[in-house]
Amino acid sequence: MDFSVIIDRCRLLFQDEQDLRRSLYRILGFYPRNISLYKQALLHKSVGRRNDKGRPVNNERLEFLGDAILDAVVGHIVYQHFEGKREGFLTNTRSKLVSRETLGRLSKEMGIPQLIQSAGHSSSHNSYMNGNAFEALVGAIYLDRGYDACMQFMQKRILDQLINIDKVAYKEVNFKSKLLEWSQKNRVKLEFRDLRQTKDASSGSPVFSTVVYLEGVEGCSGTGFSKKESQQAASKDTLQRLRREPQYIDAVFAAKTERTKMEEEPVMAAPDLEKLEREQNDFILPRADESAEPAAAPKQPRQPRAEQSRQPREQPDDFSLDDISAQPREKSREDIIAEAEAAAFAEMQ
Repeated sequence: MDFSVIIDRCRLLFQDEQDLRRSLYRILGFYPRNISLYKQALLHKSVGRRNDKGRPVNNERLEFLGDAILDAVVGHIVYQHFEGKREGFLTNTRSKLVSRETLGRLSKEMGIPQLIQSAGHSSSHNSYMNGNAFEALVGAIYLDRGYDACMQFMQKRILDQLINIDKVAYKEVNFKSKLLEWSQKNRVKLEFRDLRQTKDASSGSPVFSTVVYLEGVEGCSGTGFSKKESQQAASKDTLQRLRREPQYIDAVFAAKTERTKMEEEPVMAAPDLEKLEREQNDFILPRADESAEPAAAPKQPRQPRAEQSRQPREQPDDFSLDDISAQPREKSREDIIAEAEAAAFAEMQ
């Protein structure tokens, strides 16, 4: 190889390293001492690089370290900033500050994605790449300059310039409402089951536990110092599981398909309404044909008037109201003759 070519390559590498140093200074607020740590923090596993011993070289180990350092640093800052606040509030605030979504947004805001080396992957392909690189950079800072440098970076570059810690702390993200909205939109049966209530070992305060079930398939559980907190925690973890575990979504919708199939299958044939109506009205006698002429009543032999008066009268219908009247009935001719005969008979005695 020509010696001039080697010199040109070294010059390019030097210029690239100088550009990286300037970019890191713009992001971190200081120049790195061990630049190799920061190069590794920006190296995605998709590149597939290996060292002399054949071991993979990427940012996963630094990401693991940075995640632990971030929890400690942010927990320290939150503890100092919110005096007198309970453990649940502090834990919730720290979780918001170090969440994947927050770290991903911070990474984009600071220009970290432009420095990541990957094999054609973009932030849209891997939504966690940017947040992972942020954590790896924190791990590199810790190894390069120590805990105090990490503390200063988070305090000066992040919380003082990019994040309003008070606004984040008191911003309530209603994960339960988000899960309810998802379940209703997809017509999935959602259930919150409360577990046995316990007590916090240090404070003695009641601790509530809740488990989420989607179509009877167990989701995630959550705990809190109130039922609302436990349901929020369980809903948040279940939402994350729905996004990260396709097999869990498949299990939920398989259970939904089975439930709806059972609901749609008829238990028995629908009753025959016409038959029911006939059975209901079978006590009604069939009506005579009104168009047919009524049969003539047989003629009875004429009886003497006296015998007619002694014949028992037909008993009135119990349900007839014809004999109820406010005026006296008019006497018939037979009644007048019968009264005259009775009066004459009384005078003869």
